[in-house]
Amino acid sequence: MHWWKATLVVLLCTLLLSQAQAAAVPARAARERRMTPFWRGVSLRPVGASCRDNSECITMLCRKNRCFLRTAAE
Repeated sequence: MHWWKATLVVLLCTLLLSQAQAAAVPARAARERRMTPFWRGVSLRPVGASCRDNSECITMLCRKNRCFLRTAAE
């Protein structure tokens, strides 16, 4: 009867270990940074500053990687 208990304990430990390995957390993927509306407003760039898109400029006009004051059509 004692070997029954030992076998049961070994099986239970094996089951728990396999579950722990299956639940391993994968490496974190790179996430895009998100800013709150406050920091977005504080970090807006002035006319002439470098930019990547319209949302980075105070004027909301990013042309040729620079913040512009007005559009070319004006």
